[in-house]
Amino acid sequence: MSEFTLADLEAIVGTRAAASPEESWTAKLVASGQRKAAKKLGEEAVEAVIAAIAEDRQNLVEESADVLFHLLVVLKIAGIPLSDVMDELARRTGQSGLAEKAGRTSS
Repeated sequence: MSEFTLADLEAIVGTRAAASPEESWTAKLVASGQRKAAKKLGEEAVEAVIAAIAEDRQNLVEESADVLFHLLVVLKIAGIPLSDVMDELARRTGQSGLAEKAGRTSS
């Protein structure tokens, strides 16, 4: 059995986003727009934080899956491929996290 990857999930999100909103939660979320999708991502992230603080391993696993899924939906709506995010992560691994953070421009 091959390992399931974020690229696999990105492909599934893309396929489901093209379906009818009456038949797919992903399509319904995409049709609702970026604001709704981003709100849902935020809700899932908060739930993951709560699970982490509670040291609830199983719930943290489940909520983390929700975070990753909803992040990919938000990226899909924004037209940002996962490869762009992975390229940014690869760029950052060339230096320490402290050096990378210090080099960011403040907004």
